[in-house]
Amino acid sequence: MSQSPSALSNQSPETTEKQQEKLTQESSPSNEQGNSMTEYYELQRTLYIYTLTLMGLIFVPVWYFYSLNTALNYLLGALVSLVYLRFLAKDVERLGQQEQRIGGKGLGIFAILIIVASKWQQLSILPVFLGFLTYKGGIIFYMLQSVFSASGELDSEITNTNVSEESSPK
Repeated sequence: MSQSPSALSNQSPETTEKQQEKLTQESSPSNEQGNSMTEYYELQRTLYIYTLTLMGLIFVPVWYFYSLNTALNYLLGALVSLVYLRFLAKDVERLGQQEQRIGGKGLGIFAILIIVASKWQQLSILPVFLGFLTYKGGIIFYMLQSVFSASGELDSEITNTNVSEESSPK
């Protein structure tokens, strides 16, 4: 939508000032913060998806090779890991706004889970604990994906540079 110079001259000075303000606001630090938060929410969503996927992929084989009780113990730990991940995400989201210790609530949730697993006869500590570690698997999967995708981009840039150097006359 480019306008001709004559169309621009017919606009009032207020209109062009409003456009300049809008451009200034778009490039302001608050917009950068908004982009950062958007990236953070995408990361958060991705970690939830990876953790849920791992839960499903691990639950079925545990049920098949061990027992339903062991698989449900694993599932309990994995569900608590999602709650822990949610508490941690909320703490990180409020990081710049308040001075508080990060991860305190989540660690309390983990401690309660292990205490309940050790006291209740129906629960086994090891499957519950390994289920809790499922969120770590999601984080590792995300990290590996990021490293390899960045490595692939770097390799393609190097290849493109080498091709352009070879094709240029010397």
